[in-house]
Amino acid sequence: MEQPQPLKLIECPRDAMQGWKQYIPTAIKINYLNTLLQVGFDTLDFGSFVSPKAIPQLADTKEVLAGLEPGSKTKLLAIVANLRGAAEAVGYEAIKYIGYPFSVSPTFQRLNTNSAQEASFRLVGELIEICVKHNKVPVIYLSMGFGNPYGDPYSAELLFDWAAGIAGLGTPVISVADTVGMATPELIYAVTSELVKQLPETEIGVHLHASPALRTEKLGAAIRAGCRRFDGAMKGVGGCPMANNELVGNMDSELMIGYFNSLGYQFHLDGQALRESSRLAGEIFYDHQSGSQVTASAH
Repeated sequence: MEQPQPLKLIECPRDAMQGWKQYIPTAIKINYLNTLLQVGFDTLDFGSFVSPKAIPQLADTKEVLAGLEPGSKTKLLAIVANLRGAAEAVGYEAIKYIGYPFSVSPTFQRLNTNSAQEASFRLVGELIEICVKHNKVPVIYLSMGFGNPYGDPYSAELLFDWAAGIAGLGTPVISVADTVGMATPELIYAVTSELVKQLPETEIGVHLHASPALRTEKLGAAIRAGCRRFDGAMKGVGGCPMANNELVGNMDSELMIGYFNSLGYQFHLDGQALRESSRLAGEIFYDHQSGSQVTASAH
């Protein structure tokens, strides 16, 4: 029996933490991230080099990075919002991937990075040059990649045009983000399959947000479309604090692993580390005052 093409799992504690209302102490972040590094994910989206005023929860990214234990096969990804952040991030040997959120929605681009689309597109080109110079890999996220709540123009053709332009600048990885969970499984399939077909030299990923009831449907649509790169977060926590919208959570990493296992995909993960990460996530991402989990990225 032919084995399925390998999948990449991108664990995104940064996305889970950044909108969390209660401050998570640095030592707790370090312990949690080090446990995640033992699991065996392809990549850990661990932090961001952005203004602490914009994302106070991640103001300690440099301190957290200093506490991470080397030697894991998992590669580190950091998000930046401008060239200043990029110049800072590329100075760290431990970081392999530099992520930048380019929005298909001009309104969200302004909200998220305080810049216009045209300026952000130029920045993507400069970011790629910086990454190449410092032996880093740029990852460009297409925020609001399946529509937006602001009334900005959206179509699959508009997304394809932006994606083709960004791929033409030289980025090897593009991840389409369902920033506020608007995408239907049908749209996910249509958009992702076309990107995979149009950009065969570019790794196409998805950063999906979904309510629990739609998670497997959305995952199934993406994998049938040929996507092999998936973002998720333990317990399904996450969302963009810049979106000014009631958000649904990230893809639950444990659910993703179980679902993909059922389709025949294997990840060679450390089960004990995964269980411990799940336990720690349950302790960190729980609102003891309300007794409910909060599902509140730069994506």
